[in-house]
Amino acid sequence: MPFYESSRRISIYLSTEREVDTVNILERMFNDKEVFIPTYSGSVMDIVKLYDLNDYKNLPLTKWNIKQPKENDRQRENPLLTAPLDLILMPGVAFTRNGGRMGHGMGYYDKYLKTYFNRFPDRQKINKTLLVGLAFQEQIVEDDQLPLDPHDYPLDLILTSD
Repeated sequence: MPFYESSRRISIYLSTEREVDTVNILERMFNDKEVFIPTYSGSVMDIVKLYDLNDYKNLPLTKWNIKQPKENDRQRENPLLTAPLDLILMPGVAFTRNGGRMGHGMGYYDKYLKTYFNRFPDRQKINKTLLVGLAFQEQIVEDDQLPLDPHDYPLDLILTSD
């Protein structure tokens, strides 16, 4: 996948039981990519750097059984404060072939992307940050089956586990 090969700075979600498993992808990314992961606090999501596989393995679990850095871990690089990402891999509940995505209902990614593209406006069109959804085939629905809001950011690509 050329878009992956050319990407240096990539955000990847840490999967739950009902999402496409990202652990193997994450392990390979450390060979030649800078890896970033979401971290959640209340209704806010940030994306921060994950340094290596040991860093991943040592992350504590949240009450939702998701690994993430502790809230007081402010030593991690935040791309909003440094440099933009090349690729953001995102989970979802349902997707359309035309880039529609329904998340888990909290709007974390949409709020983050609004802030991100306000900070890096050129990354929406020129030198674009690619937005890619990872889905199971059964999560793909017809466009008219997925309610989308004006603030939803369309994905550039949906990759299925098949």
